[in-house]
Amino acid sequence: MKEKRAKWGAIFCVPFVVTFLVFQLYPLLYSFYLSLTFQESAKTYTFVGLRNYIDLINDKVFWQSVVNTWKIWLMCFIPQLIVALLLAVLFTQYKIRGAKIFRAIFYLPNLITAASIGVLFLALFDWKTGSANNVLVSIGFISEKINWMSKPAFAQSITAFIQWFMWFGYSSILLTSGIAAIPMDVIEAAVVDGANSWNRLTKITLPLLKPTILYVLVTSLIGGMQIFDIPMTLTKGTGEPQKSLMTMVLYLYNMAFKNNDLPYGATISYGIFIIIMIFSGIFFKVIYGKKEDQ
Repeated sequence: MKEKRAKWGAIFCVPFVVTFLVFQLYPLLYSFYLSLTFQESAKTYTFVGLRNYIDLINDKVFWQSVVNTWKIWLMCFIPQLIVALLLAVLFTQYKIRGAKIFRAIFYLPNLITAASIGVLFLALFDWKTGSANNVLVSIGFISEKINWMSKPAFAQSITAFIQWFMWFGYSSILLTSGIAAIPMDVIEAAVVDGANSWNRLTKITLPLLKPTILYVLVTSLIGGMQIFDIPMTLTKGTGEPQKSLMTMVLYLYNMAFKNNDLPYGATISYGIFIIIMIFSGIFFKVIYGKKEDQ
């Protein structure tokens, strides 16, 4: 019976293993091979070792794309975490009527594709016919229409706001689940000892939320470093104004598919992978620190 169950277990694992090998492991290894080559023609690649990685280190446009990506992500993630944590605390520690309905409403933007929201905001902030300019002019807040997407600071802020708008509801649900998982005995003991709301938040809730916050941080970092849809939609792939919306993945796309330089595009993808791995490790270390001796 054990041998029969093991046999069927192996059979059911076959589809996953085949899918993983064909659609994940093979592309991963092949892209690494491409990053070590130079494309002489459509189907001819010459091995050049680490030359592409050396070129990447000296690529000013790539480093500008790194700075742009980090700026947009930080402008998105910091308010996202603050608002999500605030909502999570309100929905758990304070019995707000209709909390489930609010959570559903806040999560709705996450169900819409990023490209669709990008098109929506592109129409809203169009400097000739956009609703943002029309409303601000009509109430007298500005005297003439502003070309929002011609100014790097505005363009990056709009992109960060779209990211925040899409993901703060998802983060609030995760943090709400983390707070709900905290044992009530701990909370009740703190209340009996005279802890007020602020003490419960800083001394109990936040320390016990470390795993959830780390998960939100790392997944947000991974997603933020790969932001592509919105800058692509807002700028049609140009990354303008002044390359302020040229993110790392948008630069990868342009090099690999617009300039037809697949080896350099593969090199950029591994550069992004290394950046994500390094900072994920740093964040993990900062949040948890050294393990205490048991």
